[in-house]
Amino acid sequence: MSPAAQYALVAIALVGVVSAIIGSYGVRVARSTSDFLVASRTVGPVANASAISGEYLSAASFLGIAGLILREGADALWYPVAFVAGYLALVLFVAAPLRRSGAYTVPDFAEVRLASPLLRRVCTVFVLVIGWLYLLPQLQGAGLALTTLTALPSWTGVAAAGVVVLATVVGGGMRSITFVQAFQYWLKLTALLVPAVVVLGIFLDDTHTFDRPSAPTFPAETTVAIRTDVVLQVVDPVRVGAAGQVDGATVDGPLDWGPGPHEVLAGSRLVFPADAPVPTVLGTPATDREWLEPMSGDRPDQLLEIYSILIAGFLGTMGLPHVLVRFYTNPDGRAARRTTVIVLAMIGGFYVLVTLVGALSRLYTPQLLVSGQTDAAVLLVPVAALGPGLLGWLLGALVAAGAAAAFLSTSSGLVVSLAGVLFTDVLTGRWRDFRLAAVLSTVVPLALALSVTRLDFSLTVPLVFAVAASTFCPLLVLGIWWRGLTARGAVAGVLVGGGLSGAGTAVSMFAVLPPGWVGVLLNRPAAVTVPAAFLTMVLVSRLTRDEVPADVDRALLRLHAPERLGLSHDRLDDDPDPA
Repeated sequence: MSPAAQYALVAIALVGVVSAIIGSYGVRVARSTSDFLVASRTVGPVANASAISGEYLSAASFLGIAGLILREGADALWYPVAFVAGYLALVLFVAAPLRRSGAYTVPDFAEVRLASPLLRRVCTVFVLVIGWLYLLPQLQGAGLALTTLTALPSWTGVAAAGVVVLATVVGGGMRSITFVQAFQYWLKLTALLVPAVVVLGIFLDDTHTFDRPSAPTFPAETTVAIRTDVVLQVVDPVRVGAAGQVDGATVDGPLDWGPGPHEVLAGSRLVFPADAPVPTVLGTPATDREWLEPMSGDRPDQLLEIYSILIAGFLGTMGLPHVLVRFYTNPDGRAARRTTVIVLAMIGGFYVLVTLVGALSRLYTPQLLVSGQTDAAVLLVPVAALGPGLLGWLLGALVAAGAAAAFLSTSSGLVVSLAGVLFTDVLTGRWRDFRLAAVLSTVVPLALALSVTRLDFSLTVPLVFAVAASTFCPLLVLGIWWRGLTARGAVAGVLVGGGLSGAGTAVSMFAVLPPGWVGVLLNRPAAVTVPAAFLTMVLVSRLTRDEVPADVDRALLRLHAPERLGLSHDRLDDDPDPA
């Protein structure tokens, strides 16, 4: 194992150990139902904002956004914009009323507002679907980090992440992971800030520029292993050494590629000389100047895709179960709003740094444009920019620690939110059932992560946001702000939005998409599924207006009245003995 791999492995192990130690403090103070599910609703705005930022900034944000910037350029900036803006929607429409509801989970809120057992069951199903679908890329991100940095098999990272997350959640629930996630946010921020500053200093002292009408170039002779079938586009002629299936023929030697597309099958190996132009995946910006310009490609449906991404990110954040459960931990609605404002600043700063690292990776890790492993850009930039040596290894180890914190923090939040739903809606009994729920919440995505091929973050995460935006966003917004919502309207809207977005998700993950706007809407369905869900809820509620709950005014008053009036209350009484 190389020195860089050894440093990275030690850093990842340290993150797991420190997280377990910090989580043990939460175990000692967790003594009640409220402690395990919502940390007794005593978490202050700054601490809660750190924990929210820690779990929200997942492996997809830490690794995937930089990979998108590397590959797509200016067009990828819409992703961080949408993810940050989602918290603006939260603070405007949901945060304070949700805290005042006294609920512990999204299904619990549905019962508070509409008193429908059927709606509660439907919400439970979608919480599990969204949570498991979002856990999958987090666990696979652990495998990617370990494979990229240490060459160990990816299953070791997946399994280790599952064990650490499960131990933390089972031990102390929400009280425990609050401390852990706050620590992990600041670690992730440091793991991006220090390498970004160092690599940016190298870039400013160099003669590189992004504003070139040509493709990026390889800084040294580079060998690229092709892991999936790919069609590469070449702008300038390039001589490449190839072994494998290239352009429909078996080759083993030098090739002269002219401008145009070239198909390379999985298992092939390409060797490019120093200063050779970098081929890029067909459909992505081929030159640095195109990479800098928004909507530079010849795609008439690109604007539709951008709008769909913005809708999914802006409205999907308020439908993510692990994000929503955090607002139940605030002491009151005012604290929930303050928490959200602080979170906007924290995650905004993070996304600026990850965008910078993604841009710098265009210069220092261009080989990822050929292999398609752009999610690994953040992990490889420090050593690529600094070269082999102690400083490069140490910065690489710091980035590895940040990546470990990313997938551990989000996974912990997802598991505790899923376990809370299973505990309150499926299982009955005392805390051994919460622990069983935590095991079930972890085992299902863990098995999927170990058995399926690793999925690109840019594919899976926007689809998760689209499902969340199409189900819980309409339920929360209309449930909080419209007295005319009925249980049947809510059920119909959730099923329509969830069914359509779920179908798009399934097709995108397991089938070849057709070209044009149909393929865009299957891959990014929010532009259709979110309006469909809202419209269905409103129309069905209008048709069943005689079923509006009799106590709707009391329920809405509890959601909107200040806490000092004493109208809000917790849904579950404290259990002094969680054993």
